[in-house]
Amino acid sequence: MGHHQLDSLDEAILKLIADNARIPFLEVARSCGVSGAAIHQRIQKLYNLGILKGSEFVIDPESVGYETCAYMGLYLKHPEEFEAVFEGLKQIPEVVECHYTTGQYDMFIKVYAKNNHHLLSIIHDKLQPLGLSRSETIISFHEAFRRQMPIPNVASDDE
Repeated sequence: MGHHQLDSLDEAILKLIADNARIPFLEVARSCGVSGAAIHQRIQKLYNLGILKGSEFVIDPESVGYETCAYMGLYLKHPEEFEAVFEGLKQIPEVVECHYTTGQYDMFIKVYAKNNHHLLSIIHDKLQPLGLSRSETIISFHEAFRRQMPIPNVASDDE
């Protein structure tokens, strides 16, 4: 999928909504010096181009009882069964991300568990039956920060 050319209005809109997905369109319009209808049309265009993929509320896992965050590198017994493993991972609610990767792992996933005992049961009862030869687990003590991708600066790209 190629990238799309953004103009300065697109850039301004993306920066505002990346900071606050719940910002009212009229507030975005005022900040950008255009009409609310123009903002609505631009945001719809950004959705249609696939630049925006939605908005969501972010649940704090720890607040709902998931105290362990782990990243796992997965090694498959039969790499040709990649798609079946991928479909199996989608059925495990504790697996919140799955990445196809280069390097030593066949896949890399992010898992939330209630505690280390729960993580162990996820590994043994849910992941191993999918056809793993082994896995490597890294437990995150604390998410230091998370942010959106930087929005390209149109002015510097035009130079």
